[in-house]
Formats: sequence, structure tokens, C-alpha cells
Amino acid sequence: MNLILLAPEDLHDRHLARVRDPRRLRHLREVHRASPGDELTLGVLEGGIGRGRLLSLDDEEARFEVDALDQAPPPALDIELVLALPRPRMLARSLEHVTALGVKRLTLLHSRRVEKSYWQSPELRPEKIHDHLILGLEQARDTRLPEVELVTRFKPFVEDVLPGRLAARRGLVAHPGMAQACPRGLAEPALLVVGPEGGLIPYEVEQLQAAGCEGIHLGERILRVETAVVALLARLG
Repeated sequence: MNLILLAPEDLHDRHLARVRDPRRLRHLREVHRASPGDELTLGVLEGGIGRGRLLSLDDEEARFEVDALDQAPPPALDIELVLALPRPRMLARSLEHVTALGVKRLTLLHSRRVEKSYWQSPELRPEKIHDHLILGLEQARDTRLPEVELVTRFKPFVEDVLPGRLAARRGLVAHPGMAQACPRGLAEPALLVVGPEGGLIPYEVEQLQAAGCEGIHLGERILRVETAVVALLARLG
């Protein structure tokens, strides 16, 4: 936790914040090994970043004297991510990684090789998704939550929604065997589509290309989805 991320309700006035949830308190004690008088980086959700001095810390509450939270969070990555829904164990890490990298719009999409049972996972509950997004923000010292959309039907999304999303963005679909290598350091807004473990089926690749996506690859190595997503975003950004 490189940032103590405050919810608006944690701020009791302009200069006093109280943190009461067990996870953040435990992190302050066990990782930061914080004690009264220490200065730490604070941020308010959807707001600015600054410094705060720890006034007190016990099992119930941490109190901070807050300086002006007037620093802007890091710039967003201007890449929308469309990700075939990963298996639940991988989803949590993927949410944290893409949030830390600065993605602000994420669509979790069904495709042929996504197990239907994945959509029943407790990891898709709004509060669970929110928790993982918060962890990603804390890691990256960011304060702005991504927008996450769940789409359970591939064809209507690709035919009816995706073309509009691509009107002002360069569309890319990452898939092994594509002719073009992943570009580096894009200087334009983009939308990136990444398939599931096992890949997209040929029909899905064709439909994405027909909607306006260019096929790209990361080389000959076949990577796990969570690794490929991080590598692609880092290279494109």
C-alpha cells in the first residue's frame, strides 16, 4: 500500500481523517510499522493526493492530520481494455494489475472458451471487484477508479457496441499467430482486446477484425492471460 486511500467519509474536516477498517489498520501496523508522528502519503478517492501526519494508531482507529490533498493522481493510460473473463483465481490479480497500470475502462467479456460457471463466481460481486480495484490504486498511488462493465454476450457486443467504441480509438486484438507485432508506445487512444486461456476461436477473431480491430502478437511464446495483459499494456503505453 503505497498510498493510504481515504474514502470521502474518512475525512471529518479539511484537516482530520479517521481510518477504521481492519485491512488498512493492519497494513499501517505490520507493513508501514507506523507510529504517531510519521508522515505518510494520503489520497482521497476520486480526488487529490498529499501528505498526512499520523496522530494516533490503535486496534480501532488511525487518526491523521491532513495537509492539502492538492496533487493530481498519475495520468490515466488512454487504453480501454476488453478482456475475456478470466478464471476467478486469475481475475483478482488481473483487476489489480490493470488498475495499477492506469486503465480506466475495463470490459469483462464472454467468449467461447470462457467457462459459463465463471460468471457465477463471488469474485464478480460489485464489492469484491471494488476491493481489488482499490488495491490496484493503492499500489500505483492513484485515486481514480476504473469503470468495469460485465458483458455476457459476445456477438451483440462486437456487432452493436464495439464499432462505436472504435470511432475515436485504434482497435487491437492480441492473438497468437497474427502478422503484426504489438506496437510500442502508442501516441493515440486505443482499445485492446485480449482473449481467454486457450485463446479466441477463429470466428471471434474474424468478428473483431471485421469490427475494426487489427490483429497483433507478442512473439512466439504463449503467455498466461494475466502476464500477457501486463506485457501488452506496458508495451503499448
